[in-house]
Amino acid sequence: MRVDLHCHTCYSPDGLTRLDGLLRWMDRRSIDRVAITDHNTAAGALDFQARAPDRIIAGEEILTDAGELLALFVHETVPPGLTPEESIARVRVQGGIVGASHPFDRARTDAVGGEMLEALAPQLDFVEVLNARAVRRGDNLAALQAARRLGLPGSAGSDAHAAVEVGRAYVDMPAFDGPASFVQALAQGQVGGRESSPLIHLLSIYARLVKLLGAR
Repeated sequence: MRVDLHCHTCYSPDGLTRLDGLLRWMDRRSIDRVAITDHNTAAGALDFQARAPDRIIAGEEILTDAGELLALFVHETVPPGLTPEESIARVRVQGGIVGASHPFDRARTDAVGGEMLEALAPQLDFVEVLNARAVRRGDNLAALQAARRLGLPGSAGSDAHAAVEVGRAYVDMPAFDGPASFVQALAQGQVGGRESSPLIHLLSIYARLVKLLGAR
């Protein structure tokens, strides 16, 4: 199956994607499943999963006090601001798995960076090696090299904040039915897709403005 492992929705402060648009673009790009990983909340993932259980993996992108982590197969929100170790422990209690999102992206202050990635490696299940929103291709390459060095599977995701982005990056991998089989399947997967134009970040700015004006 073809899986996009990093997507945001209208539950993120900088996203507007609703379920109908998500499913439409999944079908257009031949994406079988997506991981919904909104910023610091699993509410959107759980909502979408309840309405499309065969298409959605419930996740969260958690901002720890040392950078962002991707949690998959979660059942409740892990609050932001904890240490990476505390965040990982809370995901494990739920039976979920954890990876590092865009760990070397120099355009993001919330990337964990190389030193923290090395320290956390024994506790991680995967490293995101292709993030379609990475401005510099070399940052994705650095993540790929690190994943190989650390012996961790590589994941890929569009990091979509708008439905049109869904499927820009993905993993072709064997079928799975839960966290354990997912990790095994990911290790056999092939990353595909490409980086989006840096202008794609304007969609996040637009989303924030829409929500700000709507709140007023």
